[in-house]
Amino acid sequence: MTILHALVDGALRTSDTATISVTDEGLLRGDGVFEVLRLYGGRPYEVEEHLVRMARSAKGLRLPLDLAGFRLDIAAAETLADGNDALLRLVATRGGRRIALLEPPPALQPFVRLATVSFAPSLVLDGFKTLSYAANVLANRQAVERGADEALFVRTDGTVLEGPNFAVFFRLDGDDRLVTPPLDLGILDSLTRRRIMTLVPSSTVLITRAQFTAVQEAFVVSTVREVWPVQAIDDVVFAPTPGRLTAVAHAAFRRQIGESDAASPKQVALR
Repeated sequence: MTILHALVDGALRTSDTATISVTDEGLLRGDGVFEVLRLYGGRPYEVEEHLVRMARSAKGLRLPLDLAGFRLDIAAAETLADGNDALLRLVATRGGRRIALLEPPPALQPFVRLATVSFAPSLVLDGFKTLSYAANVLANRQAVERGADEALFVRTDGTVLEGPNFAVFFRLDGDDRLVTPPLDLGILDSLTRRRIMTLVPSSTVLITRAQFTAVQEAFVVSTVREVWPVQAIDDVVFAPTPGRLTAVAHAAFRRQIGESDAASPKQVALR
């Protein structure tokens, strides 16, 4: 991970000196919460939505959260970004540390290949964005071992859930709308998923692994990835990639960013 700037409890640090105690249970037990924001042209996007979700996650963990402090960190990151695109990772640990990391945006390949990995959501942590990410990281490693780029979680009965850090959309054969798994399956309320559903005709539907042969196109969404075309899931390949509705969703999302306070049209040109 490349860090451009680091803030710990509001103090600017280098990546080498941005440290927390080895006794912090955020480190020892993954007991903490986080959010990742995009900065477009140096302006943070959907700040309130991210902070609301972070507060909900913290409340679920019974974790004290210094929202006022994080607002100051976001303002400082906006200055540090100096008009450039970036990611801002906000972390709150059980040890009471407030961390803000400014990172460069990722360089993504044109499409992603997914491999399904069986997964059972924890009912206790449903809908919370916590630091307990070992299962997510392991799932991606397993996907890479099978020749894919990232994992797609499915239940043991084959019901599609989400990725380790993204939501997923499909267009099924004979349908001209997007479908995505419902939140009551225990998946995260992705802010980008929520935004796409307001921009492109979409509905929530149970999708199973057995239906992949009827999928005409698919894409994943997240704050980091925005709208990312899926080329294949397991041994089912989609062509062309990106599909028609994937391109529509991507264009609509980027246009919405351009109309927000977070960016100018120049900064949201299609990749």
